[in-house]
Amino acid sequence: MALAIWASSAANALKISCASKSHLAPACSLSRCFSTVLDGLKYATSHEWVKHEGPVATIGISDHAQDHLGEVVFVELPETGGSVSQGSSFGAVESVKATSDVYSPISGQVIEVNTKLTESPGTINSSPYEEGWMIKVKPSKPAELESLMGSTEYTKFCEEVDAAH
Repeated sequence: MALAIWASSAANALKISCASKSHLAPACSLSRCFSTVLDGLKYATSHEWVKHEGPVATIGISDHAQDHLGEVVFVELPETGGSVSQGSSFGAVESVKATSDVYSPISGQVIEVNTKLTESPGTINSSPYEEGWMIKVKPSKPAELESLMGSTEYTKFCEEVDAAH
């Protein structure tokens, strides 16, 4: 009985479901679990997201990116008042696996930096879209937002990237 409970727990954790008509030949399927992609955001192919509200655009890394990085242990962010350019690095994220540059999906002036990430960089892992935002920017070229992907396109992009690896 304990083994059956353990097996059931392991199957749930691995997203494996078994529907068996016979205990000799279970029919199992493995469902892939993808990262969260939120509607209403724009996404870059470098896995950053943008939430544009009025004159301010909030930028961070996607759930897909943080998942592939692993546990984030250090974040390097720009100074408030500086400028960022679309496609250029504005900081870095260091995890237990690697260090990765973070690229700005749009151009503009940095009006706020999430200083909480200095003390708690793991917030990017636990809340990449809410508490784990990195910078807020006043866009200088709002039309650049149109070059970014919506949630449906980004989900498809992530699936294709994962399938290629």
